[in-house]
Amino acid sequence: MAGKHAPFLLLLGVGILALSWAAPLIRFTQGPAVTVAAWRLLLAGALLSLPGARAWRAMPLRFSLAAGAFLSAHFAFWIESLRLTSVASSVALVCTNPLFVGLFSWALGERPGRTLWVGILLSVLGSFLIAWGDYALGGPALWGDLLALLGAMAASAYLLVGRRARGQVPLLAYASLAYMVAGLLLLGATGAWGRPLPPGADWPWLVLLALIPQAVGHTTVNWALRRLPPSAVAVAILGEPVGATLWAFLLFGEGVGLTQGLGILFVLGGIFWTLQAVRL
Repeated sequence: MAGKHAPFLLLLGVGILALSWAAPLIRFTQGPAVTVAAWRLLLAGALLSLPGARAWRAMPLRFSLAAGAFLSAHFAFWIESLRLTSVASSVALVCTNPLFVGLFSWALGERPGRTLWVGILLSVLGSFLIAWGDYALGGPALWGDLLALLGAMAASAYLLVGRRARGQVPLLAYASLAYMVAGLLLLGATGAWGRPLPPGADWPWLVLLALIPQAVGHTTVNWALRRLPPSAVAVAILGEPVGATLWAFLLFGEGVGLTQGLGILFVLGGIFWTLQAVRL
């Protein structure tokens, strides 16, 4: 994993760090979840379309629609969950996608090996430990946890679509078109809330969301999908709840208890185990 793979791991680490800023930045917004998700994606898609739009014609329509649909569902569920539960719990549960990626991959014939499953299980166990405190609270927190799990399932399907699409189209063409399709789908859904435009105070946070976690974070993950099995990439993304929990503590005073601390250790252990086992 060292040596020639070091630049790849460094870039993936930068992407995960960028992803970890998503939840804290979303907490600063006030608009409906669907509106925030729509403009985050549209702004990032517009930015990346500058170098990527020329290759859009090479992107099969089925990949564009599928990736956009799953990505829009992921953000709609997850951002709403952040309104109802803690940053640590929401991010940890939405990052349980390795379990769903593994199950979906198995169903499609791409079966993770035993070592990879160990890493997945360690990481998923850590994620549930981080979120365990919410189960004692009930009410909105539990609903937020359920939405985060639905977001994880949608993200898993998005990763698998990306795995197949990235074999046919360039990175920026795939990412920019997927973001634009997802953003437009969500923008259409904002009519149900009557809020297609976010409050004026949300725009600085939306620009940061589009630039850091979306354009840098998610695009780096899409780049990695051509170099690792989707299960391994999904496990690496589990570094996001660790960073998000730290930022939430520093910015909002959301403390980390003993159970969450143990969960973070399990997550880190699962990431290390899995990435050591994967042959790049």
